[in-house]
Amino acid sequence: MRFPLNKISIGVTLVFAAAFAPAQAPQPSAPQRLTLQQAEQIAIKNHPQIQAAQNEVNYAAQQVVINRAPYYPLVTGEVTGTQANDNARIGAGELQASHLFSRFGQGAVLDQLITDSGRTPNLIASARLQGQAAEQNLNATQYDVVLAVNHAYFGVLRAQAVVRVANETVVARQQVADQINELAKNKLKSDLDVAYAEVQVSQAKLLLLSAQQDVATAQAELGRALGSDQPATYQLAEEQLPSGPPAKVDDLVAQAMQQRPELASLRLNEQSAQKFYFAERDLKRPTVSVMAVAGAIPFINSSVGSPTPLGYEGIGANVSIPVFNGHLFSAREEAARQRSLEAEQRLRNEEESISRDVRVSYSGVVTAYQSIDVTAQYLREAALALDLANGRYNLGLSSIVELTQAQLYLTQAEIANVNAKYDYENQYAGLQYTIGALR
Repeated sequence: MRFPLNKISIGVTLVFAAAFAPAQAPQPSAPQRLTLQQAEQIAIKNHPQIQAAQNEVNYAAQQVVINRAPYYPLVTGEVTGTQANDNARIGAGELQASHLFSRFGQGAVLDQLITDSGRTPNLIASARLQGQAAEQNLNATQYDVVLAVNHAYFGVLRAQAVVRVANETVVARQQVADQINELAKNKLKSDLDVAYAEVQVSQAKLLLLSAQQDVATAQAELGRALGSDQPATYQLAEEQLPSGPPAKVDDLVAQAMQQRPELASLRLNEQSAQKFYFAERDLKRPTVSVMAVAGAIPFINSSVGSPTPLGYEGIGANVSIPVFNGHLFSAREEAARQRSLEAEQRLRNEEESISRDVRVSYSGVVTAYQSIDVTAQYLREAALALDLANGRYNLGLSSIVELTQAQLYLTQAEIANVNAKYDYENQYAGLQYTIGALR
């Protein structure tokens, strides 16, 4: 059976093309889907500010152990050796035994505090309150991070929505420009109309470039909010629009006073400062302690007794009563009192600031919620105006200026409508933050 030459050539060409064709490049995988709740969990797990706050909690827990240590006996091992000339006596120095003896000894010393007139219990209470304040600071840090995640998350969604609007605007204006170009070629429209239409296309392309840059910026902000040094290039899920704002702002202020972790931390700091003031005041009071020693002296100078090993033990009590130390204790007491008063004023200042923040945030939520309906109506009217302007222009009843102005109004309305939605979600998250109800 014979085959035509041209078919054989084509077959050989196809075989060689298949053999030497480059491997097909792998298709890029779709971005991973991410919800707002997942983003918050990632940030809480990874963000360095939260980890630093957790380290502060761990540090505060050890301060309780440090201040509780005097409740337990202090036991130390001692090894002492001395070398002295025979029959030597001390000629200068502090009061002590008049003879110097060569000896070697070892033993243990136990020192136990009996009471320091309440100073140690107050120090422990102060440290515990500081630990609880650190835990509230950890909660406050988590709130700050979660709020930043919310803002960055909605910022990405807003920027991506504006990109979609810009893309649609470019396509729509390009279609109008193409139609006007065709009409101009047929001498039905002027070159001025063509120029105006091309200007509108260029403006739409500039809007698209700016929107694309905003997306990159927003993704970088979201990556930072998640505790990463890389931009967050996820496929973000849309969140359901929250319900309307509550009716009474005073109830929200009261809720904030009860739930804000910053206020809880400052209250605990105030109590801690007061306990520390009590502890510093107790420095002026007596301290009672007991000390016991026991050991052996395997070698001692024969001039003071038998050279055979000797054992020793003893126990004693000590009462220390401060008399005068250059006003040190009174100065420490006054400094601690001032710290306590400072903590009280810081709490008051934060309460006033939070009350203001709640009221301002509530006003922003109400305005943003009302803007949703206003911008929706704005969009409907702008779309209708563009339809009418386009019809009038096609009938020759208006100029290109009226049409391009209607196009601009529609683009502004679409962007305003996008902004209204995400502004409300951002404002609502901010309100939940100010009242201490953010996830």
